[in-house]
Amino acid sequence: MDKNTLLGMILMGMVLFGFMMFTEGNKQNRDALVEETAQTQAEKAEKEQSLRIDTITAAEAAAVPAIMRQIGTERADSLAPAEYRYRTDKVNLLYDGTAVTGTVQAVDTVLTYAAVAGAQFGDDLSPANRRAAIENLRSALADADRYRGFARYLSGEDRTVTLKNDLLELEIASKGGRISRATLQKYFTYLPNKQNEKQIDTAKVEICRPEDASYSFVLTSATNRFDTADFYFTPEQVNDSTVVMKLDLGDGASWALRYTLAPDSYVVRMEVVQSGMQKIIPPSVATADFVWAQKLARNERGRTFEERNSGLFYKFLGDSPDDLAMQGDKQKSLDQRLKWIAFKNQFFSTVMIPRTSFTSAEVATVDLRETPGYLKDLSAKATMDYTSTQEVPVAIDIFMGPNLYPLLSGLDSQLKASKDDPSLELTRLIPLGWTLFRWINTLIIIPVFTFLSGFISNYGIIILLLTLFIKIILFPFTYKSYMSQAKMRVLAPEIKEINDKYPGNENAMTRQQKTMALYSKAGASPFSGCLPMLLQMPILIAMFSFFPSAIELRGESFLWAKDLAAPDVICTLPFTIPWFGNHVSLFCLLMTVTNIIYTRINMASQPSSSSMPGMKWMMYLMPVMFLFFFNDYASGLSYYYFLSLLITIVQTYIFRMVVDDKKVRARMAENAKKPRKKSGFMARLEEMQRQQQAMLREQQKKGRK
Repeated sequence: MDKNTLLGMILMGMVLFGFMMFTEGNKQNRDALVEETAQTQAEKAEKEQSLRIDTITAAEAAAVPAIMRQIGTERADSLAPAEYRYRTDKVNLLYDGTAVTGTVQAVDTVLTYAAVAGAQFGDDLSPANRRAAIENLRSALADADRYRGFARYLSGEDRTVTLKNDLLELEIASKGGRISRATLQKYFTYLPNKQNEKQIDTAKVEICRPEDASYSFVLTSATNRFDTADFYFTPEQVNDSTVVMKLDLGDGASWALRYTLAPDSYVVRMEVVQSGMQKIIPPSVATADFVWAQKLARNERGRTFEERNSGLFYKFLGDSPDDLAMQGDKQKSLDQRLKWIAFKNQFFSTVMIPRTSFTSAEVATVDLRETPGYLKDLSAKATMDYTSTQEVPVAIDIFMGPNLYPLLSGLDSQLKASKDDPSLELTRLIPLGWTLFRWINTLIIIPVFTFLSGFISNYGIIILLLTLFIKIILFPFTYKSYMSQAKMRVLAPEIKEINDKYPGNENAMTRQQKTMALYSKAGASPFSGCLPMLLQMPILIAMFSFFPSAIELRGESFLWAKDLAAPDVICTLPFTIPWFGNHVSLFCLLMTVTNIIYTRINMASQPSSSSMPGMKWMMYLMPVMFLFFFNDYASGLSYYYFLSLLITIVQTYIFRMVVDDKKVRARMAENAKKPRKKSGFMARLEEMQRQQQAMLREQQKKGRK
């Protein structure tokens, strides 16, 4: 390649590069021009749109007087003609029989009705204000046409009135006419401080709060649907115990909610009181909906049991109470008549008990495990009988109070309309275990516990006395069990000789036969101590259900335990151990140590068995498992088990001091001389052993062949 060719190629490259740069610059200019043009057109279109403002039509303006007569508040006296007023947060209109006057709210100013209806706006009024005024007037008229007599109550001042007694304080809001806040006067929350979990914040328990709970009635006419949650009621204080939240619908029609709170009661009666409603709701309408929703807020130190024992409960007519699954998100259609629906916390409940029952319901629960301060979101939409011609078509008794067994049990006689009414069974809200264990709790434990609490204020002492009472009842069975253990202890040397004489698995059958023969001859039985233990087990399991659900223990302190209904935390760990938690409960630790000591004493009194060498370690493993299991349980339960085991150990040592092994051996020797008739059980057991031994010999013969 010569010099001229190289120079030509360089020049051609420079020309090509320059052309590319020039083209790119033009492209950027063109893009900027297109963008600017589009923006200009958009601004122009927006400006044109702002100038095209809709107006109230002549037909709409002509209909306003008729609407005012139908739904406006009438005021008339002997000196002035009737006037009809319609007021919301957007409009304030007055019709005096000849013309409509008043004001309409715009964005940042107030215009006269005449200006808005006639589109007589000043030149200085912004398009946004014009548009807002027209939209507000049209919306208010549409609501008036839809809600008729209810329309004037779509806006107002949200005020509250109060009903209270020594137990319950209620705030009733004008918006929706509902109970917005219910405070229990004698119960307090025990929540860990957000900054310091070791510090407990206390306040009166609010079983219902404005931000968490709501309920309303939904009424349906031929063309419209009215939800009382949308309206502002007018409160009327009838007396100290009764409040009426009223909607005066004009033309002789009214609809109200009447609340009555009796002295020293957790029950408030809510009644629908109406007149002339057949003018709005046709008599053919036979049902109304009751919509209820609430987020259950936390009240306790520990979340585990509060969450586990919270949920939605209901009772069908003629059936036992049931609940929506306590764990997870659930929803269910209940297509039978319901006696009541309850939103239940661990220790407190709100129960809606209609006088005539709900006809059906849709219920749902959603877990709020990830939401601080809350447990579950519960909702119920129930259908109930309703007619617009009755003065009091609906009455609901609302229980808002503690899950206290004597209190809930007494509500049956208090709230039943007649003797023929089915039992409410509200005590089923308290988890007292399956049928057998529930009977033990309701017939023995709770009456004794309630009796003692009438004389003693310290619940730690009450639990001690309750434990002693149970031990006294079980003493005959405990004594029989110990005497059986004494016999087994006396026979321990003979049993050891049998085990040494017939070692190995091949002699297992012979060893067992010889052992059973020894028991039969001495008048002892390894199973004689089982029956007393089996009789004690239902009581132990019943107490396992009773203590975590006993509201009497809530907030009661004893020794180092600040709350017998919660774990007695003495040490908080910087980490969480699976199945154990992040804390150490002292009563649980004491129970475990005592259980290990008792197991050691019990195992030492039993003859060793070479056929089950792993049983010894299994017996020691059980107390350790209980340590993990009970660490998060109520300290009152661990305290009871600790006392029960401690008393059992003391009884064991007393029995050993009183019972002479030599006398037991002598008595057994005398029994051995007497001819004994084998019990049916022992005879069947020996027959089974002979059959098994024969089968074993037959198998051994076949093996040799």
